[in-house]
Amino acid sequence: MFSNITRIEIQFGDCDPAGIVYYPNYFRFFDNATAALLSAAFKMHKRHWIAKYGIAGIPMVDTGAKFSRPSRFGDVVEIRSEITALGRSSFGVRHLLYNEGEIAIEAHEKRVWVGRDPDDSEKIVSLPIPDDVRAVLG
Repeated sequence: MFSNITRIEIQFGDCDPAGIVYYPNYFRFFDNATAALLSAAFKMHKRHWIAKYGIAGIPMVDTGAKFSRPSRFGDVVEIRSEITALGRSSFGVRHLLYNEGEIAIEAHEKRVWVGRDPDDSEKIVSLPIPDDVRAVLG
């Protein structure tokens, strides 16, 4: 299935007082890596593929991570992201974050392809993943 690599330099503001990345920031990195994965697959920026497919977004419904080693200010890490599953309206993503060539974090996400509810624009509803998207991601 489709994969992509994102490189990130850890910034001072990403870290806690102990000088290591504050763990919620990893989930921000992974969210951005998922957007980069899909942008690479669709060959366009996220704002363009959201508009092209007329979706409200790809919210996360499940996530988790296993932390093996810390990252610090100034480290350059590599996130290898890949699609792991395609459902009717959901898809799985796996992220492997490498620091100095070693796996530091293994994370997963389950996301849903959603649009606005036609009966209530404040709500979202799952939509089937289009066939052309399925073909690119699969």
